[in-house]
Amino acid sequence: MATIGDIGLAAAINIITALIFLLAFAVLRLQPFNDRVYFPKWYIRRLRTSPSRSGGVVSKFVNVDLKSYVRFLNWVPDALRMPELELIEHAGLDSAVYLRIYLLGLKIFFPIMFLAWAVLVPVNVTNDTLEKAKDVTFSNIDKLSISNIPLGSQRFWVHIVMAYTFTFWTCYVLKKEYETIQNLRLHFIHSEKRRPDQFTVLVKNVPPDPDESVSELVEHFFLVNHPNHYLTHQVVRNANKLADLVEEKKKQRNWLDYYQLKYSRNQSKRPVTKTGFLGLCGDKVDAIDHYTSNIEKLSEKIAAERKRVMSDPKSIMPAAFVSFKTRWGAAVCAQTQQSKDPTQWITGWAAEPRDVYWPNLAVPYVQLTVKRLMMAVSFFFLTFFFMIPIAMVQSLANIEGIEKRAPFLKPVIEAKVIKSFIQGFLPGIALKIFLILLPTILMMMSKFEGFLSISSLERRSASRYYIFNFVNVFLGSIIAGTAFEQLNTFLKKSANEIPKTIGVAIPMKATFFITYIMVDGWAGIAGEILRLKPLIFYHLKNTFLVKTEKDREKAMDAGSLGFNTGEPQIQFYFLLGLVYAVVTPLLLPFILVFFALAYVVFRHQIINVYNQEYESAAAFWPDVHGRVISALVISQLLLMGLLSTKEAALTTPFLLALPVLTIWFHRYCKGRYEPAFVKFPLQEAMMKDTLERAREPHLNLKGYLQNAYIHPVFKDEDDSDSDDDNGESLEKYEQELVPTKRQSRKNTPVPSKISAGSSPSIPEVTSEYTKL
Repeated sequence: MATIGDIGLAAAINIITALIFLLAFAVLRLQPFNDRVYFPKWYIRRLRTSPSRSGGVVSKFVNVDLKSYVRFLNWVPDALRMPELELIEHAGLDSAVYLRIYLLGLKIFFPIMFLAWAVLVPVNVTNDTLEKAKDVTFSNIDKLSISNIPLGSQRFWVHIVMAYTFTFWTCYVLKKEYETIQNLRLHFIHSEKRRPDQFTVLVKNVPPDPDESVSELVEHFFLVNHPNHYLTHQVVRNANKLADLVEEKKKQRNWLDYYQLKYSRNQSKRPVTKTGFLGLCGDKVDAIDHYTSNIEKLSEKIAAERKRVMSDPKSIMPAAFVSFKTRWGAAVCAQTQQSKDPTQWITGWAAEPRDVYWPNLAVPYVQLTVKRLMMAVSFFFLTFFFMIPIAMVQSLANIEGIEKRAPFLKPVIEAKVIKSFIQGFLPGIALKIFLILLPTILMMMSKFEGFLSISSLERRSASRYYIFNFVNVFLGSIIAGTAFEQLNTFLKKSANEIPKTIGVAIPMKATFFITYIMVDGWAGIAGEILRLKPLIFYHLKNTFLVKTEKDREKAMDAGSLGFNTGEPQIQFYFLLGLVYAVVTPLLLPFILVFFALAYVVFRHQIINVYNQEYESAAAFWPDVHGRVISALVISQLLLMGLLSTKEAALTTPFLLALPVLTIWFHRYCKGRYEPAFVKFPLQEAMMKDTLERAREPHLNLKGYLQNAYIHPVFKDEDDSDSDDDNGESLEKYEQELVPTKRQSRKNTPVPSKISAGSSPSIPEVTSEYTKL
């Protein structure tokens, strides 16, 4: 059982580690040769020039201005200075709302911490229950928790009142935040510039027709059913194999560039490589000739595959991106049912072109249900089997229980420094190491499930990451840790006494979570701003691989903010804070330090480093709200379970109303605010359309949307050497007349040819309705 001294040692280690990271960052970011690592966003946007291009030889690499070192902490006020509206303009609404999650944590937990320490801590600490207990292992920290309240005590009424107070305050803050972000989203959508996804829907499960191709069928369907608003469409082609070939060619070209650069620096010897796996085995060959030959072969394969994809009807999937003349027309189509059969002509908003995950567009719709069932089963087993390393981590955290069963280890681990290090620091870092590969695994599972946009992939992965953290890191640590901690008690007591022992021991796991917060939330966040791994990799790439300015941009590009990992991490801290606010208030200051430090650090990173890959206009916020609500309900249920072991028969029933009220509040917010995050109001769409027609009456919208959703592999600049007939193939998307070969199934006359440009205008339709 970790003591105050163990927590103090862990805090000292993590605070020193965090300070070292922050000081190293403050110094390294001032050096000219690191400028592209710590401010890449400004370089990519051509708003910053390298300071190493001017001055002497030394000043190109080292900052010789001593005054700048005096102001080495000015990055903190610089990160906080940018107003939120300017931040939205600079980084997008997704990034700004992501930062508001940290602010939400500060708004919720600061008043809760003040009340908990002012009311609950004195109530808990003025008892001697744990000191009188004979079979329970505890430390001085646990005297501050609810475990120190005697069975059946009237003091539990204080905890009930605080539980209601914390719940009402959390719901009030959540409601105000939901309302604020809804207004930010609506304002962002209203003021947002024209984007292809505002006019485009993705239609899936196009029914087969023996008389018409998918392209003809789609165009005919929408000209008939949306005659006044349909504009153009682009069918979805299975270009996954072509994309793999193009990606392989890029890799081969990178190796060729590397060996050409190596040869240019030393022309006395031609570079060689081996033809086997990763160049480690096989015959030795001339590296430049080898990769040049590979690239030529791949170019031929790419040209042949591109031609096949554009000409083979089997490469066309039963799906298409359909664009409309107005946002209003697209909104009507995306938010309504198109056919009497709800499994056909399924429409939904198209993701913006940057957000589309192209490989999954080629997955047949009928396979999605099977794939998602397979991944649900796989996720269950992944979660279940991960209990093994969790139990190993808990065995490190609770050495008292092990000493009772393995006394021969006692001389080694009883040394004061070693014991404090093992209990206060090692469990948190061990758990962090075990979780390193988890985000990659979950993202691979989401891709296999067939989600069609990067944002939906990240939201799905984030949801599973949160569930995994709850089951394994939270529940697993409590259950496994309690078993190790109270091992002797578990073995001697009868089965019906074990729940009571667990009830007493749950608050004691706060010490483990405190160490986890310090490792992951303090040192981890400080390590985020240092960017040690990107720093090393950038300089390696810049030294050996970079030849052009485009290469340098690729080397320094930090990518997007990792929503699939960052958001579940934040939500886990919400869970810990809400669960332990009433049970063990000592944990709250550690969480507040995390939220404050992370807010400053990620504000700096969003302003200077991360270049958001897509923009969903804060579509993820309902998930954030829902997970905070789930954390509230979990905390209430656990408190009821804990009080039931405390013989608090009179007070426990008063908690029953809390989960009911919390779920009702969630349903209210879901009905009041969530529609703004999943639907586009027709009033807003018509307003934007009207303003656009007034400002740009001669806008060529068809030209703007014509190739917006063409697979990127057809627009790849690196493969411009492909067959010339590629352009002719793309002209199939620009047909004005669509011959209709299919006969009506209900003997309804269908025109043999429908002109895409002959649809009546909106005023004409309005006049017809007026006559009716």
